[in-house]
Amino acid sequence: MRYQMLGNTGTYVSELCLGTITVGGKGFWEVVGRLGEREVDALVGAALDQGVNFIDTADVYSEGESERLLGAALKRLGRPRDALVVATKVRGRTGPGPNQVGLSRVHVLSAIDASLARLGLDHVDLYQIHGEDLATPIEETMDALADVVRAGKVRHVGFCNLPAWVAMKANAYAKSRGLPPFVSAQVYYSIAGRDIEREVVPFCEREHVAILPWSPLAGGLLSGKFDETKKGPAGARRASFDFPPVDADRLPKVLAALRKVAEGRGVSVARVALAWQRTKPFVTSIIIGAKTREQLDDNIAATKLDLTAEEVAVLDAASALPSEYPGWMVAWQNRDRDPNRA
Repeated sequence: MRYQMLGNTGTYVSELCLGTITVGGKGFWEVVGRLGEREVDALVGAALDQGVNFIDTADVYSEGESERLLGAALKRLGRPRDALVVATKVRGRTGPGPNQVGLSRVHVLSAIDASLARLGLDHVDLYQIHGEDLATPIEETMDALADVVRAGKVRHVGFCNLPAWVAMKANAYAKSRGLPPFVSAQVYYSIAGRDIEREVVPFCEREHVAILPWSPLAGGLLSGKFDETKKGPAGARRASFDFPPVDADRLPKVLAALRKVAEGRGVSVARVALAWQRTKPFVTSIIIGAKTREQLDDNIAATKLDLTAEEVAVLDAASALPSEYPGWMVAWQNRDRDPNRA
């Protein structure tokens, strides 16, 4: 297991992060996973035993049940608190009232207290806004996040699912006022969905922001259980919750390339998909969300699968994004800007 810096901080996180979206199974989230107390204890313990030190949850997962079960598991396992990096999120609806959702100062300050109470912790290491709130100025959100950091309830702040320009605006505001900037970006990224490479990745590289991909197996689509038409086992998550969306035209080529590499190595398609992400220098920690010990162990085994340059080239070519404006114009206009190019 490799450990990498969480953006421009001194905090190291494991290259795989244990996601807990499958924990709880309450309300809408039942379709994603229904892991109970015993299963959570076993999975969290197994992940920690194999070198994972980074765990991610959210206040909305199973209506808070994910945070509660994770916190209880950590207490029972008794691992040193400073050996763990625990992350949670704020933005989703946590009650029926008009102020029980979003990224207003009111909601951020109440949501962090509720999350800490469910987790049974006095602080979280990473507090992430779960997306954009069009009703709240980003400046108000950054001020509120700074206050929870000053209060000692949060060590670092990050974002999920923001356009690059919004994240840049937020960080520029924070830095101009001496506030904590976003140090991480939790964003959808898989070999079947490489959209972040257009603008989010360049922003993160220049701003030294850690990229934490969620759904690296595209909601199970890259698990090896589905064919090119997205047909798979009836009990699989994708069968009842077709998310995140993927480009249907590119999917057959992506799956064919994954299977070719997997068969050549004698490993699972899922392991190859995760190993491919490990080759991307901008990826800090990949968020995995296992339902079983078998899935967890197979995912973690990807840390020992080093793809060859030829294998990476095959996978890159099969999954390449189509050229899009203004990207192709920027590349064309800068084709002669490298004085060392022959």
